[in-house]
Amino acid sequence: MGEIVQYLLNGLTLGGIYALLALGLYIMWEASKAANFTHGDIYMLGAVVAVVLTERGLPLFVSIIASVAIAAVVGALIERFFVRPFNTEPHSIGWMLTTIAVGMMIESAATQTYGSLGRQLPSVLAEKPIRLGGAGVYAQELLLPIAAIATMFGLQVFYRRTRLGRAMRAVAADRMAAGLMGIDSNLVALIAFALAAGIGALTGILIAPVLPALPTMGALTGLKAFGVAIVAGISSARGVVIVGLAYGVMEKFIEGYLSTGARDALGFSLVILALLVFPQGIFGRGEVKKV
Repeated sequence: MGEIVQYLLNGLTLGGIYALLALGLYIMWEASKAANFTHGDIYMLGAVVAVVLTERGLPLFVSIIASVAIAAVVGALIERFFVRPFNTEPHSIGWMLTTIAVGMMIESAATQTYGSLGRQLPSVLAEKPIRLGGAGVYAQELLLPIAAIATMFGLQVFYRRTRLGRAMRAVAADRMAAGLMGIDSNLVALIAFALAAGIGALTGILIAPVLPALPTMGALTGLKAFGVAIVAGISSARGVVIVGLAYGVMEKFIEGYLSTGARDALGFSLVILALLVFPQGIFGRGEVKKV
């Protein structure tokens, strides 16, 4: 029984990472019908920058705020210079290639400056495990699924109750009509990418006290988060959180009862199968266009 609880708790932690990163992809997609394929590297950047700033003597809280702010600026710059110029047509995919290339550059730069060895971020929540049902888990780990659910509800309130959120919803519904109403769709997309990058960086910071921050931590994780977003239906915040948490739990059970190698092989196989059964995503909705 303890083994099952352990896999479940670890899976929820991993799923929280996927869910938070997938929420970032959802935010970007809703605003611009494009996404940032460097999102996994932004997740890495948040953890690495926080570790470096803390090692330089800055207080932990200041390091976290600075890391999120830096990531948000990087996300905005990526939208302005590597997504917007290649996203001029409804079915443009140039932004995919450019953001993948930028992600590789970010990872290479981090490896050269930070080094290839991982370092952990200090946290009192990762010093002593909590015992639950015969399993052990750090309080720091439990923050990730909680943060994913809280972010999902926070986004719902943001989209419904704030002027900026309503502007984002208007752009998502009809970019041209939003422009006619005086909404700057380019500015909305810029803010959306910055917000998504900030969430991605915060995700890396939350896991850094448990898993060492290193330059290669983001690529595969970001790819899995993209798979989660597509399988869920990238237009559903609730869907990406549910699928993200479920995918993380599934991975841990496969890893525990089969092997680490089988985890990724079976995981991506299930992603492909799910897309064959649900082409629009499990929680997705088909887009109806008037002609």
